[in-house]
Formats: sequence, C-alpha cells, structure tokens
Amino acid sequence: MATAARETRLPPPPLPLATLIGRELRAGGSERPALRYGHAGFAKRGEDYFLVKPDCLRVPGDPSSSFSVFAVFDGHNGVSAAVYSKEHLLEHVMSALPPDIGRDDWLQALPRALVAGFVKADIDFQRKGEVSGTTATLVVIHGFTVTVASVGDSRCILDTQGGELQLLTVDHRLEENAEERERVTASGGEVGRLNLFGGQEVGPLRCWPGGLCLSRSIGDMDVGEFIVPIPHVKQVKLSNAGGRLIIASDGIWDALSNEAAAKACRGLPAELAAKLVVKQALKTSGLKDDTTCVVVDIIPSDHLTSPQLSPKKNQNKLKSLFRRRSHSSVGKLGGKSASFGSVEELFEEGSAMLEERLGRNLSLKAASPPFRCAICQVDQEPFEGLMTDNGGDYCSSPYAPWGGPHLCLECRKKKDAMEGKRSSRSTACR
Repeated sequence: MATAARETRLPPPPLPLATLIGRELRAGGSERPALRYGHAGFAKRGEDYFLVKPDCLRVPGDPSSSFSVFAVFDGHNGVSAAVYSKEHLLEHVMSALPPDIGRDDWLQALPRALVAGFVKADIDFQRKGEVSGTTATLVVIHGFTVTVASVGDSRCILDTQGGELQLLTVDHRLEENAEERERVTASGGEVGRLNLFGGQEVGPLRCWPGGLCLSRSIGDMDVGEFIVPIPHVKQVKLSNAGGRLIIASDGIWDALSNEAAAKACRGLPAELAAKLVVKQALKTSGLKDDTTCVVVDIIPSDHLTSPQLSPKKNQNKLKSLFRRRSHSSVGKLGGKSASFGSVEELFEEGSAMLEERLGRNLSLKAASPPFRCAICQVDQEPFEGLMTDNGGDYCSSPYAPWGGPHLCLECRKKKDAMEGKRSSRSTACR
C-alpha cells in the first residue's frame, strides 16, 4: 500500500485580514456595520458623565460618511472638567482634522487630531480658573475601524467573536505605571504616598504638588504641569465578524477585571449588558465610587437584515455574536492568526512628547503664511507672537527650536511646561 494515500492533508493557512476584507468588498458585502448600544450607572459623588453620538457626519449632508462617538468622563474635585469635556472635546478634535479629505486619509489623520483636541480642551478649560479635573476615554467608530483616545483610568476593552479580549487603553495610574512615574519625576514632579502625622505613608502613589493619583487628565490646574492631557491612542480594524466595546469608569474596573466584565454580559443585548456590568461591579465591591458603563455592539449588517431569518431566529443569531464560550471553544480562536473574529492593529502611540505625537516639520517649512497652530487652529503670520510675551516685551530666546508643526505662543508655553521646561502660567521672560 502506498504511504502517500495515508498522509493527512494539512488545513490551508488562515487568510490575512486584508484578503478577507477584499473578498467581501468584491462580493458586494461592503455595507457598514450596525451599532447597538446601551449605558448604565450609579452615582456616589455624581462626577461621572458619558457621551453618546451615533450619527456624526464626516462630510456634512453625506450619510455615507457617518461615524459614531462614545465617551466616558470621570471627574474629580467637582464636575466642571467632565461637563466641559463632554460638551467640547469632540468639537476640538474635529477642528484639528483637515477639511475635504477622503475616508482613509481622515482615519489616518484622526490620531494626531485626537492629541491636538485633548490638549486644546485642557488649555481652554484651564482658562476658566477652575481646579476640577477629569479622565477622558473617547471612542470613534467609522465602519469596522475603532479609534480610542484616553487619559486617566477610564478603560475601554474589545470583546471579539470567540471571547478574545483586547485592552484598547492604558491606565495612567502612578501606582501601576512605572513609565509615567519616571516621566513625572523627570519633569519636575514628586511621586509619593500621603504622609500622615508621624511619618506613616498610606494610600496609592500620588503626584505632588496636588496629590493626584493620575498622571494624565484634562483640567487639574492646581497640580503641576507634569499632569498632561496628551492621550494614549490606539486604532484597530475589526474583521467582518464585528465585536463588543465596553467603556467604563474606574468604579467598574476597580471591582471587575476585564475578563469578568466581558463574561458578565456575554449573550445579552447592549442595553441589558451595560446594566449587568454595573450590577456585577456593585455586587462585588458595593458603591464605593461612581460607576458608569457604556456598551457598544458593532454588528455586521447581514446579521440584521437576512430575509431568511424570522425575528426570533434573527435575535438568536445576534446573541450568538457575543455568546458565552463553552469549554470546548476555549483557545480555538485565541491566536492572532485566526482569520474570523481577528483584529488588525493599525496604530498605537502613548508618548507624552508633542513632537512625537504631532509630527515633525509638518507645516513650518511647507506651508505658506499665515501659519495655523497645530493645537488651537489659530492662524498667525510667521513668528507672530513667538518672540513676544505678554505686554509686548521681547524675550531674547523664549523657546528652543523644535522640529514639530507650528504652535502659537500659548501652545508653545503649554508644550514646554508639560516637558518641565517652564510654567505655562508664568508671564515673565526668562
């Protein structure tokens, strides 16, 4: 008997995500996914806020350019910063995006615009003179592409087909983030615990002055400039299987792990899922903090409109997208090489250096006057305001040269202050 006849044929290797999407487009399956979402929460201090904007337009009047935005803001020392961010952060991000560009260019420019928008929101809010601060986790969904920007410790996780979890944010807690501790101390801040009478240290690590447990936030003008508003940004593309996003404040994540939060609501529609996550967090730890949860399901359109399915069967098919895993399914789709339910990472950056985040030499040499500030979007003639300080007094050399895009005087001050070079609140030349 020939041995060749007994050989076991190996299965074909999984196809790359781009190949699958290309086949889907050529087959006419390019319809945008549907979104289903829900939110829930319990208030202890009343400082949590959330944002739901499912019908934004990239091109005014063009429904095909629609995208959606969801966000969670966890305020501290009052609600002012959280309320301001809810009302204005998205506006600042959108103003930093170039007009009249296509979808792919828009998505590519979005991470930089998110950085500019967060810094702009921080500068504008601090002008109010209020000492409130807030975390911010902002999620932009355009088709199957998800972009998340975050400062603080409000978290966003992605639960894909088969139960594979991805964390799309980074916690900016000094207790858990060694890189942020090093950055804060290098910028002139101090990191330590609360010191009680007698020298006893208690509680989590904090920044001093101010005593904030976070290293990044919007607002907080009463603490050092080393508490920066520059967000961690991550952009991913889901496969045509879709996925579920869970966006929540630390009142949830202090009680539940990522896995526990996802498991608590698998198999449930988004609105009920958000309530179950909050309920599980309260059951685990009680109401120790504000708890806010937003759940967003990104659902392939063919799971919604298939004429062959009765309403009941269609509902069951939807539930199967986020089903509870049986023991036999564990690990089958765990590898990133799995073609169905996999996620392609497009972009990730968390540096607190504006030169790295806004790009080098983008406009200073190529653009014609007037120049536009890359953060506040104000037009200026070349070097207008860059050599003068308040009151019209001239400084001999207020700034060291840098290779980034044009920044106005106020935004240059903010940049240098965040890097520990000077205080943006100082009015004296030095």
